[in-house]
Amino acid sequence: MITVETIAAARAQVHEWRTAGARIAFVATMGNLHDGHLSLVRAARSLADRVVASIFVNPLQFGPTEDFGAYPRTLEDDQAALETSSCDLLFAPSAAEMYPDGQPSTRLTVGLLGSVLCGAHRVGHFDGMATVVAKLLNIVQPDFAVFGQKDFQQLAVIRRFVADLNLPVSIVGVPTVRENDGLAMSSRNRYLGELERKKAPLLYATLLHIGEQILNGTRDYEKLCRDAKEHLSASGFGPDYVEVRDSSDLSQPDETAEMLVILAAATLGRARLIDNIQVDLRAESLD
Repeated sequence: MITVETIAAARAQVHEWRTAGARIAFVATMGNLHDGHLSLVRAARSLADRVVASIFVNPLQFGPTEDFGAYPRTLEDDQAALETSSCDLLFAPSAAEMYPDGQPSTRLTVGLLGSVLCGAHRVGHFDGMATVVAKLLNIVQPDFAVFGQKDFQQLAVIRRFVADLNLPVSIVGVPTVRENDGLAMSSRNRYLGELERKKAPLLYATLLHIGEQILNGTRDYEKLCRDAKEHLSASGFGPDYVEVRDSSDLSQPDETAEMLVILAAATLGRARLIDNIQVDLRAESLD
């Protein structure tokens, strides 16, 4: 695996491969990699001849009270993990390389889709995420870009701006990777204390309970979500939201909706956990 730190070096290597006829798949990360990230690399490998990953902790998507300074940076371990997962190129730029003038004057604004759910609690987060992802896609210019479905709203925002801006890349979503007890893998899980870690799978279990109630015919989504938030609060979580949405556009579902997504975000100790499951009303199944 080759590691480069500059935009020019990343573009030069990708150009060499593309000139030789290779198809390129790309995985954007903020590092501190776990098997959820590596599942994206493996999916990318199945799609293309060459796999490019990036590690960049993007300051634009952290709020003033969030953990930008404390976010785990584990480059050497991440390099080893990527190499064993058959990544060909790691692009690991500095903030100065990505934003040479400091805060960029040009940013994407993703609108309503980025202002609900997590966007309502992390104002500006999705604009910052979309800006850096657009920059990375422009630098690498891949045929495929692979993202995890755990960050369902992020994936929806990326799909939307890629379509709106006619970017020539196929966006591929990969199912959430979970621990044996159901907890969605996340870099922020390391913030959980021992007792909090034992309690954390309740978030996923709560989503499954809502999904089962929906498959059993319940359509009072507001009550299901209100009861779920009360249960999480009573169990020691600080829920930001629990919502049932139309999976196609994250709108409030009506009676014609066939694919739903149940999303939740909650703090537990120092960790902010997010998770989601999808409900297929046609096949009467949970995903």
